[in-house]
Amino acid sequence: MNGEARLKKMTETPIPKLVVSLGIPTTISMLITNIYNMADSYFVSKIDVSAGGATSVVFGIMSILQAFGFMFGHGAGSKISRLLGRGDKKEASRYASVSFFTSIACGMLILTLGLCLLEPFMRLLGSTETILPYAKDYGRWILIAAPAMTASCVLNNILRYEGMASFAMIGLTLGGVLNIILDPVFIFALDMGITGAGLATAISQYISFLVLLSVFLLNKTQSKLSFHHIRGFYRPLLEIIVTGLPSFARQGLNSISTMVLNIQAEPFGDEAIAAMGYVGRTSHLIFSVGLGIGQGFQPVSGFNYGARKYSRVKKASLFTLGLGTGLIGIIAVVCFIFAPQIIGLFGEGERIVVEIGSVALRYYCMALIVFPACVVSNMLFQSVGKSVPALLLSALHSGLIFIPLCLILPRFIGVTGIQISQPIAYAVSAVVALPSLILFLKHLPCDGEEAK
Repeated sequence: MNGEARLKKMTETPIPKLVVSLGIPTTISMLITNIYNMADSYFVSKIDVSAGGATSVVFGIMSILQAFGFMFGHGAGSKISRLLGRGDKKEASRYASVSFFTSIACGMLILTLGLCLLEPFMRLLGSTETILPYAKDYGRWILIAAPAMTASCVLNNILRYEGMASFAMIGLTLGGVLNIILDPVFIFALDMGITGAGLATAISQYISFLVLLSVFLLNKTQSKLSFHHIRGFYRPLLEIIVTGLPSFARQGLNSISTMVLNIQAEPFGDEAIAAMGYVGRTSHLIFSVGLGIGQGFQPVSGFNYGARKYSRVKKASLFTLGLGTGLIGIIAVVCFIFAPQIIGLFGEGERIVVEIGSVALRYYCMALIVFPACVVSNMLFQSVGKSVPALLLSALHSGLIFIPLCLILPRFIGVTGIQISQPIAYAVSAVVALPSLILFLKHLPCDGEEAK
């Protein structure tokens, strides 16, 4: 599909059909990514509780890498979709190239610093003495995969914002399936233990990166990657960072939240750390549906906002909100009912893990029903270049409310404080996000007018 045909598709296809067609591949990508993260947790949990806790600790590293990857990816993608909406491919290539090469440099820096400071890094993320050896073995390989993880986030998001979500899905799905296959082979068949889980993840991440990169190298995209396009990169880079800050805040605060959660859970034992890690992975799987639909919505809002078709932006926002709420609501109800069985998959034979985890998962399920309001509001503001409200909303639901609650509540109500902190944070964030979304849509100009 050439640029003109893709622009026509993004600005003229009926909104429900367009959002669903773009949302399905991104949702599959998100589900596969979360499934193979859960596969790591599942297979590693068969070693022992401390090994299972290590996956919860190292999840903080992944959040840090995703924070930088999504900042560059969403920051560039938001600008690229609006530029392509105006037909400016050359400038779109500048933003794509700057974000891609910067993400690789950032991943290399995290890799170097992380390996040099591996033990203090693992302790900072909340590792106990019993978890530490496993966390170091697992985390070392996650750090080795850092450049591939940050760059893949950028490539994936550029493809999505160009309306090529299917290509992004292929790259991520292939890596995810490979990871699930390699995990039992390396962990059990080759008797590598948790090191095998880390190695499987690293290999899968680099394979996924190469598949995503091949789409650009084969000239399937409108924006191109070249060192030639990064001349005078300061202004594009600054704009990418400013626009991508909400994503950085969201993922960065997720990392800090994971660290705080692990530290606060430490007095209740490795079982509590492992249980909350399993709950986190499961809840990520649930709201990956909302994020997937939301990410399918992002290029629709960006293209049409750039083309000054604001009525389509409104329709897409409301349709995505309704669809996301319905889908997550159904999944949340199922997970609420079967919470003990779900946590039991990871904590088989560990009564305390199942008890703590199943109660926490039920609290999460009740709160996740309002999560789509946060997603749609945040992604809309980011897609149209409204960085300040996007940053505020990202910070609210990713940790600004959760972190104080998690630090305070366990002192008064014990482990229950850990279990309810994040659900309360989601609910409060939705109360702020929904009115913000409605107010913004209400004040959009008529089609063809210049937006303020």
